[in-house]
Amino acid sequence: MSMNNAPNVFLDPNANRFQVNIINEDHDNNETTQEDEGSDPPHYEETSFTDETHNRLRISYRPGKRELYDNFHQNGEKTEASLHPYDTHSKMYYLQTFGHNTMDPVPKIDYYRNTGSVSGNKLNRPSLLEIHEQLAKNIAVSTGSVERVANGESTAGDETAVSKEEENKTGFVKFGWVKGVLVRCMLNIWGVMLFIRLSWIVGQAGIGLGVIIILLATMVTSITGLSTSAIATNGFVRGGGAYYLISRSLGPEFGGSIGLIFAFANAVAVAMYVVGFAETVVELLKESDTLMVDESNDIRIIGTITVVCLLGISVAGMEWEAKAQVILLIVLLVAIANFFIGTVIPTNTEKKARGFFNYQASIFAENFGPDFRSGEGFFSVFAIFFPAATGILAGANISGDLKDPQSAIPQGTMLAIVITTIAYIAVAICAASCVVRDATGNVNDTIVPGMSCNGSSACGLGYDFSRCASQPCDYGLMNNFQVMSMVSGFGPLITAGIFSATLSSALASLVSAPKVFQALCKDNVYKGLEFFAKGYGKNNEPIRGYVLTFVIAMAFILIAELNTIAPIISNFFLASYALINFSCFHASYAKSPGWRPAFRYYNMWVSLFGALLCCGVMFVINWWAALITYAIELFLYIYVTYKKPEVNWGSSTQALYFVNALDSALALTTVEDHVKNFRPQCLALTGAPMVRPALLDITHAFTKNNGLCICCEVYTGPRKLCVKEMNSGMEKKQAWLTKNKRKAFYAAVAADSFRDGVKSLLQASGLGRMKPNTLVIGFKKDWRSAPAAQVENYVGIIHDAFDFELGVIIIRISQGFDISQVLQVQEELEKLEQERLALEATIKENDFEEGKRGICGFFKKASTLNISKHETKKESSINTVQSMHVGEFNQRLLEASTQFKKKQGKGTIDIWWLFDDGGLTILIPYILTIRKKWKNCKLRIFTGGKVNRIEEEKLVMASLLSKFRIKFADINIICDINIKPNKESWKFFEEMIEPYRLHESCKDMTTAEKLKRETPWKITDAELEAFKEKSYRQVRLNELLQEHSRAANLIVLSLPVARKGAVSDYLYMAWLEILSKNLPPVLMVRGNHKNVLTFYS
Repeated sequence: MSMNNAPNVFLDPNANRFQVNIINEDHDNNETTQEDEGSDPPHYEETSFTDETHNRLRISYRPGKRELYDNFHQNGEKTEASLHPYDTHSKMYYLQTFGHNTMDPVPKIDYYRNTGSVSGNKLNRPSLLEIHEQLAKNIAVSTGSVERVANGESTAGDETAVSKEEENKTGFVKFGWVKGVLVRCMLNIWGVMLFIRLSWIVGQAGIGLGVIIILLATMVTSITGLSTSAIATNGFVRGGGAYYLISRSLGPEFGGSIGLIFAFANAVAVAMYVVGFAETVVELLKESDTLMVDESNDIRIIGTITVVCLLGISVAGMEWEAKAQVILLIVLLVAIANFFIGTVIPTNTEKKARGFFNYQASIFAENFGPDFRSGEGFFSVFAIFFPAATGILAGANISGDLKDPQSAIPQGTMLAIVITTIAYIAVAICAASCVVRDATGNVNDTIVPGMSCNGSSACGLGYDFSRCASQPCDYGLMNNFQVMSMVSGFGPLITAGIFSATLSSALASLVSAPKVFQALCKDNVYKGLEFFAKGYGKNNEPIRGYVLTFVIAMAFILIAELNTIAPIISNFFLASYALINFSCFHASYAKSPGWRPAFRYYNMWVSLFGALLCCGVMFVINWWAALITYAIELFLYIYVTYKKPEVNWGSSTQALYFVNALDSALALTTVEDHVKNFRPQCLALTGAPMVRPALLDITHAFTKNNGLCICCEVYTGPRKLCVKEMNSGMEKKQAWLTKNKRKAFYAAVAADSFRDGVKSLLQASGLGRMKPNTLVIGFKKDWRSAPAAQVENYVGIIHDAFDFELGVIIIRISQGFDISQVLQVQEELEKLEQERLALEATIKENDFEEGKRGICGFFKKASTLNISKHETKKESSINTVQSMHVGEFNQRLLEASTQFKKKQGKGTIDIWWLFDDGGLTILIPYILTIRKKWKNCKLRIFTGGKVNRIEEEKLVMASLLSKFRIKFADINIICDINIKPNKESWKFFEEMIEPYRLHESCKDMTTAEKLKRETPWKITDAELEAFKEKSYRQVRLNELLQEHSRAANLIVLSLPVARKGAVSDYLYMAWLEILSKNLPPVLMVRGNHKNVLTFYS
């Protein structure tokens, strides 16, 4: 159904549920009449999902507001006159917006900003908990707040308004695509090469190969421009240029390695542009015969003076740059137009002597082919030209300052590449069509009748430049770098163009290099470079970075050879472009939902081709420089990977990790389980991993690099508190595992009871084939003093694990696993130490001010210090007492908690393989012996047998183990397992279970039945009699363990199984207690009775 625009839609009880009505809250216009319909329709938004014949989103505007909405929709930002004049983020606004009580906020860009965003304040939407709970508990509605909202007074939005005002006061400007991207890119691309090297390039390569060189460079930059456009439109790009694009796409490892190289390349580019400027000045000095020393040293002197001036301008402030760039571009365009005009102005005798003859077909034909000299070749000439194509990142570097970066960057960058490429090709062809390669400059070198000539195009035009073949000449495309000045209609305009091109490019590079370096240092990827992260002034200028860039530029200016500098820059920029292209490919290949660039005209395979092209060109230009570049990148990559900076940028590398893991997990589901590939995949009930480190350590010992290990914690209690605590600690506990190099996962659940939580974990943990097959728990040491419900839960968990066909490992150490009390004491001591340090720091800060107040201040200072000394003594005494407390009562517990981290000395792992459970009892200790910490321990096997068959039993066991390829040191056949234990041991067992016995046989039937109902968990006489033989066995086994394995490093023992409903919880706990009492660390193991070992290949 379509929706009615009339005001009574607010009162229609059958209105569409998707309708959104924004209430006009202005006091002056709170009455709406029918007459207003025609002239000023009411302000509302209307959304219908039922009318398929119209657009799915239809919006009704106030008169004259359509343009505002269009602007808003394009930018994703609020305009000064936003859609609703009383827009606010206060809770009362949401109460009023939809006409009923709701805290749900309408979609707003401010909710999606990063904290500290420069483009606006981040706002926090109501949490799901606040919305899910009763409204009365979360919102206190007051009359005053209603009035404020009704009057359009902002609450939380005030901060945003203040920030907008500050931006306006400080002259914060948003650029369009022309001034922000096109002009900047053209200024950076058109540089020194256009005026003083392009003629030499076309002279060496000829028109044909010269155009190919330009197009090859354009291909590299165009593909990179497409990739840059894609990355830059996938979110806002801050300062840092290529470093920011690469690091946020590929991660800090790639970004950090290329960041230094990119900053260095920009610093060297300053030298290149300044040397180009200095060369032009030296040519002018040479023409007027006013050289200071000689050409090379004059270039150094002028270059030094120039870069010092540029540094002064950069440090003083760059506000003029935005205003002057259009003027600089006009100067460049006039200079280029001046050249084209000069090619059609009739030449004179002096210019003919220097090789300029206007457009001549013979010159075009002669200069079409290559004529490489002085050891130059196609790729060496390309290396000289390529820096002329750089500068395409000038717009992307300031995308945060653009009105609409998603359209400005692609539009401005690609158009700049097209315009500059056309200009380069046109200038190259025109120059090569008018000027010969060699000319003497002597007006007397004309051809006289009867004189022989070498047949060059100059001969046909009446000039003999044949002596240039045997001796150097100063003019012509190959010899004169100022060809454009000579050809132009007015030479000084070309000089002005050179000055503006070189100085603007140098200044841009001098600004961008420190900015990139500052962005790198701010991210703290390299710990030692934090010094350069500091900024100064309102624009956060990197003064220290300017000084560093100045030093680097000066070093290369002293080289004073443009042809030497250019290939170095080519390599570094190509490396940057290669990674930008690879970033685009990688982000597309990872298929992350977060990869949603607004620029659609890119292709992941084209980007990959661009990356490979850049790498190939690097080697062709200069193979040893390419190797050095890659070596530096590799070194920096390894360094950053090793240091692991604490950043999370949502890189495509992370996305690809997920995709690869998902693909592997899905591929694993198609692989059927096989006994040869069995590995223990453990679900360890450690609670918080740091609370029971020993339990995690022993589990990790046989799962590291071999199987799955999940550390599990169950939260019980009020769900709201549990979920809040669980979610807040999830990342912290996983980070603890990572920090302590434990290859394990952390999982937590909130449940009504501990057993219910473990049931959930047993059933739902894992993914596909990577599911736990073994439950690992610590022995409940306090079972005799714990409430009956806890004991029931503990034993119930073991039953549940068997029900779900999991193996069970119960681990017992003498001191227990829980060190939470020790951690609590340590945390308190750390807090006291932090408070003490904070107090001392405060006192030191106040010392100077107190000392300024004369004698009175002096005494105050003395008394303060005296108090602080007493407090320090008091705190130190507390620390000493608590340290003694920790040392006295918890030292053994601390040592026990780290016993499995230490390397085990020579000793034995005793395996009491009494019952065949599928082989898990023998597999676990075998895995331990192949670990570094346990490799010095030998396996000793203990099993039951008959007295008259001891040797045969040994041979059978030895044969079985050899088929399983498990090495062992000894096999012991125990023949007296089933005899009764001694009286002392049995008496101890009876005394242990006495508090939990029902003794119903001593009472009348009515009393006995009543006791059974009241205390169902107690051990009945009938039960004890029924399982008397099994109880004897557990007590007897402890005697044998004391006799044979008291000195073992570890005991691995078959876990007895209690039948559900037949063996009570306390009797089972008594079995486990007596079985493992007063022994070294014990692993009681019971597999799920499915084979985990095989002797088949």
